[in-house]
Amino acid sequence: MPHTRPRQFDLIAFDWDGTLFDSTALITRCIQCAVVDVGGQEPTREAASYVIGMSLLPALAHAAPDVPKDKYPALGERYRHHYLQHQHDISLFEGVLDLLDALKARHHWLTVATGKSRSGLNEALQAVELRGVFDGSRTADETAGKPNPLMLHELMREFGAEPERTLMIGDTTHDLQMALNAGCASVGVSYGAHEPDAFHVLNPRHVAHSVRELHDWLLQHA
Repeated sequence: MPHTRPRQFDLIAFDWDGTLFDSTALITRCIQCAVVDVGGQEPTREAASYVIGMSLLPALAHAAPDVPKDKYPALGERYRHHYLQHQHDISLFEGVLDLLDALKARHHWLTVATGKSRSGLNEALQAVELRGVFDGSRTADETAGKPNPLMLHELMREFGAEPERTLMIGDTTHDLQMALNAGCASVGVSYGAHEPDAFHVLNPRHVAHSVRELHDWLLQHA
C-alpha cells in the first residue's frame, strides 16, 4: 500500500560511526591506545569519545593536547593500526538495514556524511554489503570536516535538495551543529558517542534512544 502521509524530507544524510555502525567503543579505545603509543597521556573515555565524527587528525590533536604537532603523522598511523586490527569485530546496529529499506521504499535519497576517510567508508560499506543502499556520500578527507556544513552543501547540490527538505541524523553535537550551519533539520541519537543532554541547544527535531525509535519517528515524520 502506498504511503499517504506527505514526505517532509527528500534527502536524508546519516552519520556513520555511532549512528548506523556500532563502533563508538572501538574508536574510543583506538584513540586512547594511539596517544599512549606516541608518548602522550591517555585521554579519558569522555575526551576520546567527544572527538568522534571530526576529521581524524584534528580529532586526535583535540584528544591529545600534550602530543607535539610533529608527532601527529605517527599518531594518525597508530590510530589506523589499532582500528584495522579490530574493524571486522563491529557491525551495523540491529535494525539499521530494516530502517534503510523502509526509507528506500519511500524514495528518499539516502546519503552518508561522515568524519571517516573515503577509503575507510568504502571498506565499511563493502564489509556490511551496503554499497547499493546509499545514493551518495561525503567523507571528511574529500571535503571539510564537521561541523563545517560543506559536506551537506555538496550533497544537497548533488541531488538538487533544498535545506528545508534535508535531514541530518547523527550521534554527536558535531553532526547537529553541521546541520544547523547548513540550514537543515536534524535528529539526534543517544546511543552513540555524545550524551544527549548536549543536543537540545542545537534544536534537533527529535532525539531517538534506539534504532527502533528512530525507525518509527522517521516513518511518521520524515
